[in-house]
Amino acid sequence: MKNIFYLLVLLLTLTGCSEKGESSSKNVTVYVSEDQVFSEPILRDFERDTGIKVNALYDTEESKSTGVMNRLIAEKNNPQADVYWANEPIRAEVLKQKGISAPFISVNAKDIPAVFKDPDGYWIGFSARARVFVVHKDVKVKPTKISDYTDMATKGKSVIANPLFGTTTAQIAALYSVWGDEKVQSFMDSLKQNGVVISTSNGESADFVAAGVYDFSLVDSDDAINRIRSGKAVTMVYPDQGDNEIGAFIVPNAVVLIHGAPHPEEAKILMEYLLSKETERKLAYADCAQIPLHPGVEMPPELQPISAIKVMEVNYSDVAKKMIEIQPFLKEWMDL
Repeated sequence: MKNIFYLLVLLLTLTGCSEKGESSSKNVTVYVSEDQVFSEPILRDFERDTGIKVNALYDTEESKSTGVMNRLIAEKNNPQADVYWANEPIRAEVLKQKGISAPFISVNAKDIPAVFKDPDGYWIGFSARARVFVVHKDVKVKPTKISDYTDMATKGKSVIANPLFGTTTAQIAALYSVWGDEKVQSFMDSLKQNGVVISTSNGESADFVAAGVYDFSLVDSDDAINRIRSGKAVTMVYPDQGDNEIGAFIVPNAVVLIHGAPHPEEAKILMEYLLSKETERKLAYADCAQIPLHPGVEMPPELQPISAIKVMEVNYSDVAKKMIEIQPFLKEWMDL
């Protein structure tokens, strides 16, 4: 409630002594990469709570989170959007590098750990997925670290989503930043030698494991939790949680203020709303099962608070650059 109160006070400050009818004409345009089924209810709640109309443009399944980003790039000299809601920070980094985003320091985000925010305010993370193992319950010795993919005991028993796409690409790029080039390339070669199967997506990987076709897979936490909630015979393991291990790779949503936004004040109100504890609570209980980045947010029992997870320490700007750099290697690896 405190967050909503802050937003309403801010809204009244911005509208000043305007007539009531004038405030209802306010609007904000947001481009959204987060799945519409999860993001749209949040945006409808924002309209209800603030009276600001939301014009939302959503990515389609076919565009795989690149459609609205490419539109933002094309509109750089004549911006139409005020805010970008990305489902990961990598594309937010691309927009920063291209001069399309603007800095914004959020009041509501002050307790979100610094690792999940651009140091200059060009994007701010919230409500995250973790990269986790989904493991069939019949597996006696469960994987605990990424390198278990290369253990001979798991030969032919594991699956991973195509590394050319999505969060699997980001995961591998993140490994480069903590392991270095030589170790990652050796790891990738060992995946092939150990008979790791390539699926089309994290969801397909999770379904293979749930059906008992393979023992385990590295997927997004929502893929694992959705199977757990639907009663499938799987468990979820956060990888690399030991003292000398690298931690789990975390993929937060990111919110971005667009440079030259037509409605900058309304944009900031929307951003504060997305960065509130209440929004994180809603996304934790939704089917996307996202992990709050604020401390003290109520969440379902399937989730662990971010403070209880050993997080892989990465610079998301470096991960974004590495994702582009490693594409030729990954294409060659897939063709082998």
